[in-house]
Amino acid sequence: MSLAVGKVLSNALIEVNETDFADASAAMEKWQHFPSSVISHHEQACCQIAREWFLSMDYSLLNAGNPLTGPRWLRHKYKWGPSRWPIHWCEAVGQKTLDCGALAALSHEIFVNRGVTSFPVQLIHQYSEDAARQWHKVWNGDGCSAHWIKEDLIYHEGCAVVVRDQEIKIWDSTASWWINPKQFGGYGGVLVLRVFDHNSARRNGSNAPFSWGAHRITPNQWQKIERARGGLA
Repeated sequence: MSLAVGKVLSNALIEVNETDFADASAAMEKWQHFPSSVISHHEQACCQIAREWFLSMDYSLLNAGNPLTGPRWLRHKYKWGPSRWPIHWCEAVGQKTLDCGALAALSHEIFVNRGVTSFPVQLIHQYSEDAARQWHKVWNGDGCSAHWIKEDLIYHEGCAVVVRDQEIKIWDSTASWWINPKQFGGYGGVLVLRVFDHNSARRNGSNAPFSWGAHRITPNQWQKIERARGGLA
């Protein structure tokens, strides 16, 4: 094959939107009515003390730093793995392992307590069927539901924070990083996301979209994420 032909084929492959190869529509339907995760409160001293301890810990570790700093200390305290729901503050604080929903809910509470505008985020990632089978085995072995897995797609949670106007960044509480809005697909790629902002109409007069990189994200709706085109630069 000539270099010229190879370049044409390479460019053609880059232009393919990998979302089209995954059954993203069926996944959105499966998780359409999933609520975002919330840490429950017994409305008693047990949860009040646990919540105050948790937020005080974050305040201490932030040490007057930037409120938009990702709370990476969560993954030093908790391993990622199965959680039993519902989970209360007094239970969550003492756990050694938490799933993505619990980690996202705690991160959301942290940002709000810091005075940052934050919203729950649901995502659909593509991995591999081998990875999905392994996760099924772990969750089922611990007596927890693997409802978050559909073939090679997984349901995931994070949280969005507003950095200016309607511009957001999305924090992946499990990976402890800000998700890159420039998605190229492949293993772990974000196919779809939904940002919950139930006060958007009251605050903006309409469902004004968020800006996430080059994407315009309408609140409260599943939205497919277009693959980045061209080179990495």
